[in-house]
Amino acid sequence: MLSLKLPAELENRLNNLAAQTHRPKSFYVREAITEYLGEHEEAWLALKRLNDKNAKYYTSKEAEKLLDL
Repeated sequence: MLSLKLPAELENRLNNLAAQTHRPKSFYVREAITEYLGEHEEAWLALKRLNDKNAKYYTSKEAEKLLDL
């Protein structure tokens, strides 16, 4: 369970959207968090891989050959 306090403007926008679409506010909050986390998890993984000193990097030509393209 999570509870949070939203700024009035954001809460009003969420209330309006929920009312217009006949969906609960929690639907939109879940959707927003899911998208946000997905993007940030991918960015964190990419940064982690870029900073991996043992990683092997390939040129596009090497990757094509390796993948038999």
